[in-house]
Amino acid sequence: MNNLLIRPQRLLKKIGILGSLYVAQFLPIAFFLQTLPAFMRQQGMSVEVIGLTSFLGLPWMLKFLWSPLVDRYSLAKIGHYKSWIVAMQGLMVLVLILCALLNLEAHFWLALVGMLLIGIFASTQDIAVDALAIGLLTPQERGLGNAIQTGGNYLGAILGGGVLLVLLGFLGWTGGLLGMAGCVLILIMPVLMHQESCPSSVSLKAGTHPSGVNPVAEYLRTFTRFCRRPGVGRWLILLLLYASGASMTNTMFRPLLIDIGLSLSEIGWMYGTAAYSAGLVGAVIGGILIKPLGRKRSLILFTLLLAGVTLLHVLPTLGFTSLPMLYFVSSAFNLTYSMMAVALGTLMMDKTRSEMAGTDYTLQVTLLFIGNMIAAGISGFMASAMGYGGVFVVSGGVTVVNAIAASRILNEQPVRP
Repeated sequence: MNNLLIRPQRLLKKIGILGSLYVAQFLPIAFFLQTLPAFMRQQGMSVEVIGLTSFLGLPWMLKFLWSPLVDRYSLAKIGHYKSWIVAMQGLMVLVLILCALLNLEAHFWLALVGMLLIGIFASTQDIAVDALAIGLLTPQERGLGNAIQTGGNYLGAILGGGVLLVLLGFLGWTGGLLGMAGCVLILIMPVLMHQESCPSSVSLKAGTHPSGVNPVAEYLRTFTRFCRRPGVGRWLILLLLYASGASMTNTMFRPLLIDIGLSLSEIGWMYGTAAYSAGLVGAVIGGILIKPLGRKRSLILFTLLLAGVTLLHVLPTLGFTSLPMLYFVSSAFNLTYSMMAVALGTLMMDKTRSEMAGTDYTLQVTLLFIGNMIAAGISGFMASAMGYGGVFVVSGGVTVVNAIAASRILNEQPVRP
């Protein structure tokens, strides 16, 4: 009887720890990439300066470069990955407070450096949190874990990309950033009470390499060992392409909404509230369904659902532009995308080595991110050549092809239940 009571308590504790961490690390990033450009424009800053904020996403693309350091070294004796998480989240709070004290227009370059540092701290924390999640969750719980990750990211987007935009109008730059610093500080509490089962690691201060071992060669072998595992090469190529169709659709749908005649406020409510909330619901649904359906079947089914919803984006290009229709399409897209992301993230966790969990998972996420970025970059040229409708049809087709490719690759490799 006691064991039956302990298991739900342990699971709830895991959910609390991971959920708070994923929200904390995505909250400032969503603010800087989604809310900040609109706020800067309202303050009269030029679009050229506003465009520089796009570089704040750079650490998330490059974080795989320092992921082996997070796996190999610990910063303190409180726990291997816990030490990184506490340090990075604490530094985020400190720099947020310093940025809050700056006049954004008068000290923009200094504020930009501070925001870039926050991006580095948040992306480094993400490496440690993903590795902590892989060690904390049993294989049967990884579907739920990825639901927490995806849901936490969506909740961070709702808070950082929606709620804070509203609060900035009342609190201003200083009040808004101090409020965000307070939220990040509160969200560190669950992990402080967690006792981590640490992998073997080396103190960053005392860490040395065995004599005769080239540290650069050892660093490179960290990646090559993972890539040389059976079937991993094809899996990584698949990841590079897997969400490209969805990325093209997501990038081009907002300009279409502007061309239809929607205001920035209407688009903000549509995405910042309805669509992102649907994504949060989709993460929960995906986490629930992945266990009875299994990893492979969930990924294929959710991807095909996403392909169908992607094709629905053609309807507004044909004149079906009522607000209920637009809300339905954008919400259905985020719901099915988050379901697919949960299944894909679970399989990515299964591919990792326990001793290098942060590096292996981060490398996979980075390839997914790069593929999305390239697809988003070419989507505008495609829209110019074939129209919005053509982009959405191609995106749906690419998503179906990726589902078929995933089915074949997973058929040839064992998939954990």
